[in-house]
Amino acid sequence: MRDSVRDGRRGEPRHAAERGETMHIGLVGLGKMGANMRQRIRDAGIEVTGFDRNPDVTDVPSLEAMVDALPAGERVVWVMVPSGPITDAVIQDLAGLLAPGDLVIDGGNSYYQDDEPHGAVLAERGVGFIDAGVSGGIWGLENGYGLMVGGSPQDVERAMPVFDALRPPGERADGFVHAGPVGAGHYAKMVHNGIEYGLMQAYAEGYELLAAKDLVTDVPATMRAWTNGTVVRSWLLDLLVQALSEDAKFAAIDDWVEDSGEGRWTVDEAIDLAVPAPVISAALFARFASRQGESPAMKAVAALRQQFGGHAVRAAGGETVTPSAPPTSEA
Repeated sequence: MRDSVRDGRRGEPRHAAERGETMHIGLVGLGKMGANMRQRIRDAGIEVTGFDRNPDVTDVPSLEAMVDALPAGERVVWVMVPSGPITDAVIQDLAGLLAPGDLVIDGGNSYYQDDEPHGAVLAERGVGFIDAGVSGGIWGLENGYGLMVGGSPQDVERAMPVFDALRPPGERADGFVHAGPVGAGHYAKMVHNGIEYGLMQAYAEGYELLAAKDLVTDVPATMRAWTNGTVVRSWLLDLLVQALSEDAKFAAIDDWVEDSGEGRWTVDEAIDLAVPAPVISAALFARFASRQGESPAMKAVAALRQQFGGHAVRAAGGETVTPSAPPTSEA
């Protein structure tokens, strides 16, 4: 059986880590996070063969070569590629290359509802599947990654040396959770990212309020003073203070803010479950607003104020326009 951790014929450990041997895993996707994760895993004494389409960073020339470099029947392959069609394609390719007893971990920001189909595709070949939500960004190499995983207890236990290599130092429970069955890891990461949206938006609005008032003469120093001892201290606040130290008025940064999908998924889930999530929703919509060079909705609001109240509006060039006479109710 795939979930058995010992050889049924001889009662011996099946996998390298259980036999006291050096563990050897594959890693697909060596972008900013993937490359750092490869290094952190290696630093923990685990052998890693990485594959990426970028020839400058890959260890092997092809996905097939990566699979061939690993011990058949006990391979562990971590997938770290963009969610959606790219992840779908990699899972399909691996299903055709791996053997019964192998294990795939999807560590990208995949939509949790994609996890069960991915697991089913692999299960047809006797291959296990774990979904892993990973938080830590580019700082994870130094600080470790917060991990939220979903899968069977047997598969999670088998991959624990890799999780221990990636998570922050200290108590395992402070940086790792087996959140539930397949899908639970990415669901937890989705909610985590929704919370992140709200936190970032709150700090950003606080910064703008401080900067808008002449009374506060040193905004960066004010926010820095919040980083110790206050109830709003956090790593995100530390990062904002760091950004302000580099560019106190964000003069070099455009106000366009992208989203990678998790905030939308979180809001969709809140709607489906009838769970009020006004902060996360507002933070998501604020990102949409940041991308509008001109806001058609606000133009409509200005026009309506002019129509019902005779309020002045600004022409496209910025000049204030005196309102015309309001229309009558007669045709």
